[in-house]
Amino acid sequence: MTIQPILINGEWQAAAANGTFRAVNPATREPIGEEYPVSTWPDVQAALDAATSAVVALRQIQPEQIAAFLEQYAANIEAHADALADLAHSETALPRDGRLRNNELPRTTGQLRQAATAARERSWSQATIDTKLNIRSMFGPLNGPVVVFGPNNFPFAFNGISGGDFAAAIAAGNPVIAKAHPGHPGTSRLFAEAARQAIQQTGLPSGMVQMLYHLSPEDGLRLVSHPLTGATGFTGSRAGGLRLKEAADRAGKPIYAEMSSVNPVYILPGALVERSDALAGEFVASCTLGAGQFCTNPGLLLLLAGEASELFTAKVAVEFETKAPGVLLTERSPQNLLDAITALTEHGAQIVTGGAAAQIAGYGFQNTLLRVAGETFLRSPDALQTEAFGAVSLFIFAKDAEELLAVTRTLEGSLTGSIYSASDASDDALYAALQPELRPRVGRLLNDKMPTGVAVSPGMNHGGPYPSTGHPGFTSVGIPASLHRFAALYSYDNVRAARLPPELTDRNPNGVMFRWIDGEWTRRDV
Repeated sequence: MTIQPILINGEWQAAAANGTFRAVNPATREPIGEEYPVSTWPDVQAALDAATSAVVALRQIQPEQIAAFLEQYAANIEAHADALADLAHSETALPRDGRLRNNELPRTTGQLRQAATAARERSWSQATIDTKLNIRSMFGPLNGPVVVFGPNNFPFAFNGISGGDFAAAIAAGNPVIAKAHPGHPGTSRLFAEAARQAIQQTGLPSGMVQMLYHLSPEDGLRLVSHPLTGATGFTGSRAGGLRLKEAADRAGKPIYAEMSSVNPVYILPGALVERSDALAGEFVASCTLGAGQFCTNPGLLLLLAGEASELFTAKVAVEFETKAPGVLLTERSPQNLLDAITALTEHGAQIVTGGAAAQIAGYGFQNTLLRVAGETFLRSPDALQTEAFGAVSLFIFAKDAEELLAVTRTLEGSLTGSIYSASDASDDALYAALQPELRPRVGRLLNDKMPTGVAVSPGMNHGGPYPSTGHPGFTSVGIPASLHRFAALYSYDNVRAARLPPELTDRNPNGVMFRWIDGEWTRRDV
């Protein structure tokens, strides 16, 4: 069987491989498709060299050309939408139409077009002009390519060669070295070809986009810490993210890692009395969506102990038991879930329902609900926040408001935190005490809403305190804010007008970008 080539410097070329692999259909557990290479260091070095050449060439490229590439790439993806959906479905077992074709693919092309708008409009650069001192600054591209490691649970919208990190890095003016996820190599290959064609169609440097399918862990560590690397975006496990972060930090290289999150959901007493049945349905739908393989899956639910909370838990348990388990993405997933549940039960959690691998044709695990008393949780808060990446949630029963606040103070950083409260203001006092404790522990605070949806909105924060990400000040979703991860701050002190970049000249270069001039955001000329 022919080994598929890698994308280097605008060309498909044979890899310097150390072994091969094939994708596996999680619904059947059977290998599918072609063989793909596990690249060795010569491939990585070739990608770095090509991307570094593009870094230099991009200094002469106008933002309009970068925007044109992003828009053309989106159009190329749409032209192959059915083929992408078919292949991604076979490689991931995610629903073809309801999830991939009609949801995740439009999200992917939409964020590429939003990135194009930001690249063209330029306000993201935050051009700043102090006319009194003649000091001017702006955000611009890094002096090296951005490496993007994509996850397995979003083969389109977070793919290393098509997702949000890719779009942000390109819009900020950087070439990308994409590390495809081995769970969907064929899907990534189709994206890479669409990107290669868009580069040719818009005249960008040939090294603008490189793609490698798989690397050894050692070469991954070497890549993120390499002198030529500008920055890295990573979405994946905490163990993998921390290893990469350690290597990058040691070399002084920026890395933005999204790792693990338990996403606490609070249902306050008044809300429970007011709409218990509806909340049970909302929670079950959120927790089991995509077999629970969402980074914003609600892994903790916090309640005040009492009869209403017991009735609510019983309703959720019944719905968990009657809802068919979803297909997990990898062969290792059921064992990972069992390991996480074992860690929880060893520290006092009790299984209400589920807790074992599901007897289905593909990889599966029973929808699992656990419970623990607040006082028990407080004895082992770290262990009882072990992430279970699937349809698994731990209910915490606090005996009173003080214990609920005490539990909240032990929570690690999460991407999201949700609070459901009554519409009649009966929960307002408890909310007022709870919110200041929860707010700094989560990136996105939600009210009366489950956390699994992540809208591509300028106001979105898909980030949060450690360990949900490696830095609480940045987001991987939400343009233009997401671009700042892959940008450097340039300052010009007493530089002559003719030598300034267009964004910092006295005249607004496009008439629409906002600039901070002498303490005012404005579109005017100096």
